[in-house]
Amino acid sequence: MTAHENKTALPLVHLGITRPEELSALFADLRGRFDNDCASAHDESSWKQFRDAWLGRKSGALTQITDNWLKPATLELKRAVGASLNELRAHVESQIEARRAAIESGSEKTALASERIDLSLPGVIRPIGSHHLIRQVFQEIEDIFVSIGFSVVEGPEIETPYYNFEALNIPEFHPVRDDMDTFYLDLPKGAKTPLLLRTHTSPMRSVPWKTEAACSRHCSGKVYRRDNPDARIPSPSTRSKPRRRQRHHFLRFHRTIEYFVKQFFGASVKTRFRPSYFPFTEPSVEFDVSCPFCGGTGAAAAGGTCSKCKGAAWIELFGAGMVDPAVYGFVNYDAKKVSGFAFGIGIDRLAMLKYGIDRHSGLFQNDVRFLRQSRRKHL
Repeated sequence: MTAHENKTALPLVHLGITRPEELSALFADLRGRFDNDCASAHDESSWKQFRDAWLGRKSGALTQITDNWLKPATLELKRAVGASLNELRAHVESQIEARRAAIESGSEKTALASERIDLSLPGVIRPIGSHHLIRQVFQEIEDIFVSIGFSVVEGPEIETPYYNFEALNIPEFHPVRDDMDTFYLDLPKGAKTPLLLRTHTSPMRSVPWKTEAACSRHCSGKVYRRDNPDARIPSPSTRSKPRRRQRHHFLRFHRTIEYFVKQFFGASVKTRFRPSYFPFTEPSVEFDVSCPFCGGTGAAAAGGTCSKCKGAAWIELFGAGMVDPAVYGFVNYDAKKVSGFAFGIGIDRLAMLKYGIDRHSGLFQNDVRFLRQSRRKHL
């Protein structure tokens, strides 16, 4: 508001005011202009300009009224001007403060509205992980054997040649050692005993029997062999080695294996033994199961030959046998009083057979699409 607009820059004489009763219209007009200016102040910047225009010490409207109207007024007008000015000042100060509070409150509400958390919005969905398929199969195998009295044993992946070979009836110059030689560790000169990455979990058969009165043990973990990996054979692989020591005969051995296979693949599968050879079992067998994909027919459902069993109707699962009496000599047991059986299971291979996986590499490529397919709902 300029001085010309509110007439505060001119003395009362120039405005034609000579009597007290003429002041009421002048101050009413001034008050109306103030109310209009107050309504136009919507933010902090415009409010400051509005405040300075009316309360400024040098050029504010109230200062000009004091200098131009009150001080030069006649004694008759001075009393009326002073009373009207005080009334106007009280109104101006109260409204300016009220406007400031309203603007600040509005700013706070705007800020709160922009920063407010909308509880109606859906939360951020975090993907939930699950056990890898190998771990799931591992736990399933473990649960089956624990349910029939086996206990779980873990052993070191680094072994000595004695426990990996000699204690399992594989002497230093035995021909089978040519196939089972594995990755030897580079040790400092002067090391007393060579060390290697175990080629099977069978060393855990000798160590517990030598240190405790073990009867039924389920040994599992990674094994390392010098093989060329392909779609079926990994290196390293994960293996499970259940074995039981007591006075056991071949029929109990057969029933234990058959129980495990039917629990794992289903009661409809059929089983069979084939003669084989392993240096630490006698007799030794290969254990086969009827193909779970074609139902043991050798024919695919869509026609043609089953791609899993190649039309043979049987799939080889693992090697097994009764523990060779010579092995008991390494742990100071009398083979005439003690007998037992053992079999080695490739956990990776069982996972592939149960879930129809064609290539072993899929288990270790960390492809999230593959891992999601193997996620169990209860994990």
